Amino acid sequence: MESLTLRASPSTASPLLLRHPGRRAASCVRASNGSGTGAGEPDLSVTVNGLKMPNPFVIGSGPPGTNYTVMKRAFDEGWGGVIAKTVSLDAGKVINVTPRYARLRADPNGSAKSPIIGWQNIELISDRPLETMLNEFKQLKKEYPDRILIGSIMEEYNKAAWHELIERVEESGVDALEINFSCPHGMPERKMGAAVGQDCGLLEEVSGWINEKATVPVWAKMTPNITDITEPSRIALKSGCEGVSAINTIMSVMGIDLKTLRPEPCVEGYSTPGGYSARAVHPIALAKVMQIARLIKEEFSDGQSLSAIGGVETGNDAAEFILLGADTVQVCTGVMMHGYPLVKKLCAELQDFMRAHNFSSIDEFRGASLPYFTTHTDLVQRQKEAIKQRKAVRLGLQSDKDWTGDGFVKETESMVSN
Repeated sequence: MESLTLRASPSTASPLLLRHPGRRAASCVRASNGSGTGAGEPDLSVTVNGLKMPNPFVIGSGPPGTNYTVMKRAFDEGWGGVIAKTVSLDAGKVINVTPRYARLRADPNGSAKSPIIGWQNIELISDRPLETMLNEFKQLKKEYPDRILIGSIMEEYNKAAWHELIERVEESGVDALEINFSCPHGMPERKMGAAVGQDCGLLEEVSGWINEKATVPVWAKMTPNITDITEPSRIALKSGCEGVSAINTIMSVMGIDLKTLRPEPCVEGYSTPGGYSARAVHPIALAKVMQIARLIKEEFSDGQSLSAIGGVETGNDAAEFILLGADTVQVCTGVMMHGYPLVKKLCAELQDFMRAHNFSSIDEFRGASLPYFTTHTDLVQRQKEAIKQRKAVRLGLQSDKDWTGDGFVKETESMVSN
């Protein structure tokens, strides 16, 4: 008889919820460091799908989680969790090039002193042998048993390969899996990354394979390079994924060098479209996260979670995502630009925001701004009503029956024009 899994809701450590057969409970050991919380300070700790973190800030899958050394550094600095760089069974097929990054600066002339607002990469998933990465996962969990380590995985269109990868990664001791359905470049011909996330039929099939095998919480990482991000998100969640991560990078061409007439990043005179991130994508990410948050609120009630990604460099950036309904906030490019100590600044600024509004915990304001999104038609109607009310105030009383004895003087003044 298959065991029934217990899984905590994202907002509470208990009661635990009954989950998928075969899906085991995630680690429920709270990490004690990294939140910057003292007596009377706002509490940044979160519990998401049974995963307890000292703060909502998670290293996003990419270079900041590419090996033991950098992931250890992330834990030491106090990040709430780490998502390792995406792995697959055969790293031998992964060949990266250099240079593989390009930057966009706020100054139209590209002054080196101008702030970086955009970042493009044409980097592939991990090129390190799977066994090497798995050994490092084991070492990290041995040294940091109470910290959250999430394995990011991506594989070809092959059920047996997916099952083998899931089994091997889970055996390393990771606390959860993030499924890369969204890498916008590299190996689409092998039905990997965004090639799956952009095809809802394929996504449903592969998600089914994954969730019949996985025994830890599963997050599906969504691509923004699609007309309606709620469609694949809905399929992933209905297929059994505990959560959704969004957004991955946006397909882009960073620019053309007007001296050489070659595209950037330039590799032997050539380039290829890649993934765009950093500050410039934040408004786009907010819109996508808002859409997914509404989907989860309206259609799902079993504690499905949302991990927000996109242009986070300040605590206020993170607060915006949480106000829309995000449970955690991932940072990747921000770490590449500012380093691992960035988490301390993020925590301090998020606590400043919470103090300003008298919020004592993340739960108190998660999703607070979501109800204030509506349709344009509704905005028009709301404005008509508001204008009507303002006119009524300006014009004073509308009828003799509206006069009152107590407010007679003010009612008179309301109809004086000078």
